[in-house]
Amino acid sequence: MKLQVAIDRVPLDRAVDIAHSLDGKVDIIELGTSIVKDYGLEALKQMDFHLEKSELLIDLKTIDEGEYEFKKGFETSADILTVMGSSSNGTLNQTYQIAQDVKKDIFVDLMEINDDRLNSMPELPNAIFGLHHSKDSVESFDAVDTIKQFNDQHPQISRLAVAGGIDIDQAKKIAEQGIADIIIVGGKITGTSDPVSAAQKFMEAIK
Repeated sequence: MKLQVAIDRVPLDRAVDIAHSLDGKVDIIELGTSIVKDYGLEALKQMDFHLEKSELLIDLKTIDEGEYEFKKGFETSADILTVMGSSSNGTLNQTYQIAQDVKKDIFVDLMEINDDRLNSMPELPNAIFGLHHSKDSVESFDAVDTIKQFNDQHPQISRLAVAGGIDIDQAKKIAEQGIADIIIVGGKITGTSDPVSAAQKFMEAIK
């Protein structure tokens, strides 16, 4: 199992510091959508986000203009870009093909996606699919049960990530469950006074 750490709602120079402090200590470092919207892809191209050991995910949340946004996104040092599952099949096909062409990864965000929409998506065999509980949602979220139900209904999806307020105890349970490939943690690591120490505790919990 991999640990993905999301960096959000911080100044750009702080994001660079956090990313480099976690490089090699976690599997994937995410620059969240707030970073993209606050500073833009041109700024991310110019900043030193080149990582030596960890992969870099930039959370574009593309929903249209897929070819343009993914080509621009991969001009940065990103290894993985995100597209919304609610986008058109044309957008999903375009972004998937671009990722394949440059031998990088695509992450399909399944926020608010129902089974009918999921079943109507094109086949994207190498994509990462992300179960994503909305930050704005007032509903409770049991990650372990959600993963189990999703896997029962969609066993063909082999690369699964999960996000949504995951703490250490939930991380252990998800790892023991053995279905998801990636857990995504944000503020419980980057919002602490010592992100490296917090990340190490999560890594110990899932390995």
